[in-house]
Amino acid sequence: MDGNPQIDRTAKRRAHDPDAPAPGGEARHVEPNPNLNPKTTPDPESNGEKDPADWVSGDDPMTGAQASYLKTLSEETGAAAYREDLTKAEASMLIDELKSSRDRKR
Repeated sequence: MDGNPQIDRTAKRRAHDPDAPAPGGEARHVEPNPNLNPKTTPDPESNGEKDPADWVSGDDPMTGAQASYLKTLSEETGAAAYREDLTKAEASMLIDELKSSRDRKR
């Protein structure tokens, strides 16, 4: 290495990945792998859906959006479910229950 930090980093990368394009060289086309897109092929082991009881912020007060949606669902289902003192986790679980109840009635 000649002491130039940029050249040293490039040389290290090329040593690690000899197929990497050379600086100033032509870029080659790489076909995208549709199996690597997490939006179209989600990982079943991911934490995309976490139990509200396990949320770090689950004990925080419910959000304004949750409160509004709970009021709406309470009106639609006729349930007296809305309370101002709900936590985020409690509100989330209650929303899921009310949605299921509403959908079963439809």
